[in-house]
Amino acid sequence: MPSRLRSIFIEIISALLIFLFVYTAISKIITHNSFEAVLHESSLLKEFSNILSWLIPGTEMLISILLFFPRFRNIGLLFSALLLTAFTGYIGYMILFTPKLPCSCGGVLKNLDWKMHIIFNLFLTVLAFTCWRFSKINKDFIAINRISRTPVEISRHS
Repeated sequence: MPSRLRSIFIEIISALLIFLFVYTAISKIITHNSFEAVLHESSLLKEFSNILSWLIPGTEMLISILLFFPRFRNIGLLFSALLLTAFTGYIGYMILFTPKLPCSCGGVLKNLDWKMHIIFNLFLTVLAFTCWRFSKINKDFIAINRISRTPVEISRHS
């Protein structure tokens, strides 16, 4: 994929992830008591529901900030992919081992059934990992001029 196309793809997916994480974080903060109650219903998260009810939206906001700034986008994409992987794993666990599935999703996501939700998360996880890989390829690197020993920026083009 040409470098310019890769950059556009990374920008679009980063914007999508920022929107998703900010939207879900704000939703969780606004409905904090019900979000914490849903986490408390989960046998897997019950003990940590209080701290997770603040840690999850805080993490989503932090990742959004990292994604917003090009300098930190690579790490933001990696953290996005890891967080989405964790969410997807949690949903998979809930589907397999919990008869009553609590959900604290807001807006459009609340209308998805659990299978659609896991497909949605898997799709976003693949996009985030793909962008992270592309962003690593897309980086400029620094070469050192042998004579003057000063850094020289060189862009790699595909």
